[in-house]
Amino acid sequence: MKQTAVSTTLFFLLLTLLIAYAQPKDYTFYISTEGDDTNGGTLEAPFSSWERARQAVREVKQQAIEDEQPITVYFRAGTYPIESTFQLTAADSGSAAVPITYRSYSDEEVRLIGGQVIEGFEPLSNEEAQSRIPTEFHPNIYQTDLKAQGITDFGTIKPTGFTREMQPTALELFFAGEPMTLARYPNPDEWLRIASVPQQGEELINGGSDRVSRFGVPVGRHYGKFVYEGDRPDGWQSAKDIWLHGYWTHDWADSYVKVDRIDPTTKEFVLSEPHGVYGYTQNQKYYALNILEELDSPGEYYLDRETGILYFWPPASLDNNTTYVSILEEPMIRLDEPANVRIEGFILEGSRGEAIQIEGGRSNVIDNCTIRNLGSQAVTVNGGEQHGISGCTIYNVGDGGISIVGGDRKTLTPANHYAVDNHIHHYSRINKTYRAAVKLNGVGNRLAHNYIHDAPHTGVLFSGNEHLLEYNEVHDIAQETGDVGAFYIGRDWTKRGNVVRYNYFHHLHGPGLHGVMAVYLDDAASGTHIYGNVFYQSGRSAFIGGGHDNIVENNIFIDCAPSVHLDARGVGWASKYIQPDGSWQMYEKLQAVSYDQPPYRDQYPRLAGILERENPAMPDGNIIRRNISYGGQWLNLTDEVDTSRVTIENNYVLDQVPDNIDIEAGQFYPDDSILSNLNFEPIPWDSIAQRPSD
Repeated sequence: MKQTAVSTTLFFLLLTLLIAYAQPKDYTFYISTEGDDTNGGTLEAPFSSWERARQAVREVKQQAIEDEQPITVYFRAGTYPIESTFQLTAADSGSAAVPITYRSYSDEEVRLIGGQVIEGFEPLSNEEAQSRIPTEFHPNIYQTDLKAQGITDFGTIKPTGFTREMQPTALELFFAGEPMTLARYPNPDEWLRIASVPQQGEELINGGSDRVSRFGVPVGRHYGKFVYEGDRPDGWQSAKDIWLHGYWTHDWADSYVKVDRIDPTTKEFVLSEPHGVYGYTQNQKYYALNILEELDSPGEYYLDRETGILYFWPPASLDNNTTYVSILEEPMIRLDEPANVRIEGFILEGSRGEAIQIEGGRSNVIDNCTIRNLGSQAVTVNGGEQHGISGCTIYNVGDGGISIVGGDRKTLTPANHYAVDNHIHHYSRINKTYRAAVKLNGVGNRLAHNYIHDAPHTGVLFSGNEHLLEYNEVHDIAQETGDVGAFYIGRDWTKRGNVVRYNYFHHLHGPGLHGVMAVYLDDAASGTHIYGNVFYQSGRSAFIGGGHDNIVENNIFIDCAPSVHLDARGVGWASKYIQPDGSWQMYEKLQAVSYDQPPYRDQYPRLAGILERENPAMPDGNIIRRNISYGGQWLNLTDEVDTSRVTIENNYVLDQVPDNIDIEAGQFYPDDSILSNLNFEPIPWDSIAQRPSD
């Protein structure tokens, strides 16, 4: 009897051990604003910091990989100040079967903020500020002491802009979830115009002797000062750190310049170096900023950097809204060579610099994050392979949205990075030009199902080879600029194999000189395939600027001006740039990738013989076929184009838009026979127009 009882006990003990062994282990940790790093990291006893969770993950990672169980770090609801970069390295890698995920818990809102909430606002009382701000505005303005709240690093305003590297901004103010405006004149959406520019000899950009550029813009210009209109700047003599932001010569090149002094006698701004890249030109637009005297409208603020006093005209009640300033200049999160790491479900905001950087590594994913209210760029991917940014919402960033660099151009090895299902809008908030919603560079990366809108300049910049840009929707960009592309590539014969297909471009109207192009193959860009897109009121829509071997086929154009453009600039106004030793360096770029050797010779056989052509600068091998064009203007070929070198065939053109066309419903064909007659592939409309729900 005793032996039976012992046997039964051993049996149940063994059974318990077997069951326990068979159960999957739980590699889950939790972080909470109310946690403690001495806790065990459980749901009931969470950690308080990223760093402690990272340590815990490292301790169990090897066992989790052996058990083939994923590791997840959950963040409970709350606001988490990011005072220094959270970094993951190769030591923090997961595996394909065992990814490591840092994410928000359930549907809870988790905010990662690279700044500090500020309080202590009182009615304007500083006597000096009162003397400089018009009396009528005093009741609307409040002040608070940042130094008293432990904030002493205010950063500096920098001469950023066109051709200059991205840099962290100076301290910014955010209120009720939106960026506020550094006190400026005139107020937002208004501009000043350069009255005149004193010339000094032949200070020309390209060392030539012309006084007028190809756009009719004067190019002999002064780099040190210009004349302003009116008397308003005369009253800014007490201001110590005035900056100007403008499109100083071209509508596609903006920058910030510092005022050295104001001469009220000559009505001149005398400016510090560095100047605008192209100098200053009469009638170009600009505004002045960082001026206490101009704190005259809701949403404006000014920081006295000597005293640390912040002056603010709140656009709504201070009691019911959160106010914070940006602090962190380094990236909020940096993935340095890890693999199989996922960052999911966070709100990242309030930093002076970037939100996330990925350097090298493999198969890391940023998913379902909201990235907003930053001084610089949202996400940067540099190198590695198979990284993805998906399902993210990005807005109110000072520079661009997503920058992806990956793949080897010499060997044409793809990186297979991707940006998919993102909603990117109201970007390029500070630096306006060439800060794209998405930038693709390298080889073999994908941009798909993104919704891009509302920006001052470009939508997508792509450069390199074998990129796929598909199923995206773009509208209402180029709101301040001209001579700009929604999708843009330029100045290289070797960057080929890119496919732009099944995208929807609409309502593009650039106000600057030369307006907007939907797909802009600028300055001899070659070898791009534009297929199956819908262009609606999108300016000069498929634009071939003198390049070779581009194909425009199976697209629908509605009310475009024109639908397709082809010029031969390389034998016209741009001949001096495209020739050997020209500033575009076209021949040097050929040699840099060994264009006539494998793999380029095999992948792009027409490129291999480019220098054997009678004139490589004359566009050759472009094909325009099987397109449908309604209304607007169909085709623009400039006089220099050798029409024997371009194929234009089997296109369907109507001067008016048929009555039964319904763009929103995807009804593009007044008669189904059009499809069969053209051998036209129907546009997969339901896959294109999938706007995010946020």
